[in-house]
Amino acid sequence: MKRLFWLALGLGAGAAGAIMTARFARRQMDKVAPSTLAREARGGLLDLSRRVSESIDEGRRAMQEKEEQLRSESGENRKLD
Repeated sequence: MKRLFWLALGLGAGAAGAIMTARFARRQMDKVAPSTLAREARGGLLDLSRRVSESIDEGRRAMQEKEEQLRSESGENRKLD
């Protein structure tokens, strides 16, 4: 009776472990699938381009503010384009 109990317990644990391993492996394969990687890369590039664009815009605004400040300090009010 003890052997049968331990045999059943071992078979159950083995089956549960195999199922969990198969599910884990499937999830990992989905994460590294070419379509998923391409989607993540595209999203990363779009985010990078957005940040660069925002940085350039912020730099231009800061440059214009500084130019206006310097012009007002020097008494020159005309704006150069």
